[in-house]
Amino acid sequence: MSMKFACAFILLAASLGAQSDASVRSQSAPVFSLPEWVLIQPNIPYGPYPETVLDILMPKSSAPLRRPGVLLIHGGGWVGGSKEAVVQKFALPFLEKGFVVANVEYRLAKAAPAPAAVQDVLLAAHWFRTNANRFGVDPRRIIACGDSAGGHLALMVGLTPKSAGFGPEAKVAAVINFYGIVDVEDQLQGPNLRQYAVTWVPEKPGRFDLARKVSPISYVRKDVPAVLTIHGTADDVVPYDHGIQITKSLRDAGADAEMISVSGAGHGFSPDEHAKIFEQIWAFLRKRGILK
Repeated sequence: MSMKFACAFILLAASLGAQSDASVRSQSAPVFSLPEWVLIQPNIPYGPYPETVLDILMPKSSAPLRRPGVLLIHGGGWVGGSKEAVVQKFALPFLEKGFVVANVEYRLAKAAPAPAAVQDVLLAAHWFRTNANRFGVDPRRIIACGDSAGGHLALMVGLTPKSAGFGPEAKVAAVINFYGIVDVEDQLQGPNLRQYAVTWVPEKPGRFDLARKVSPISYVRKDVPAVLTIHGTADDVVPYDHGIQITKSLRDAGADAEMISVSGAGHGFSPDEHAKIFEQIWAFLRKRGILK
């Protein structure tokens, strides 16, 4: 471990507040470390369920202006994963740029199938915006970011209208979509069928209608936040075509959308690729006035 992390403290989800949460979440939640300059307020409830908690992470140093914020949503196919697992790879780069991170947990399929996860992240986004002043966050500069199923949920935060009936309409300035599922119905049948999707949207009447309702591609229109999609061309979990589809559809509708294609990469990136991608993310956010 580098000197930068010499004063790191170790956190385990089961030991951080919200004791009822420990009974429903994995007892082997990932251990993660934070540099000493990061402050964490763990397991703050944003909703009525044991799983609907989030961590607030922020730099300890004072800032002359309100900070940008990021709603960070973990992946895991809606059936696994945890907020702790994305701290090192996703939360820390944002913290180093001065963001306040709201790292979100939500109901997985074992607790509640679709559309529960969508309802939860929309509620979390509403909570973060409502509480922005409490954490020194500029509510006009909050973005949503996630990977895989988290990318799907970040897109749902950015694109879902109130008329969908999933909860309060989230107001975010941009979406950073790391290889997220765009068309859930595509993963329930045919060559792109995936067991995690079948588990999240199980057999029942109206199943395919529900799959379309929880698909970001269903809500493409001009008046949505800027969307940056990052996808590996050799992804064998979420097809690369999903990234192409959402980017093209948004552009065709007149929305602000860009895509970073990582040649030969699968479902995730090497440390070098990851670092280069974040440099492009900063450029994307600066261009839109979100990162000063």
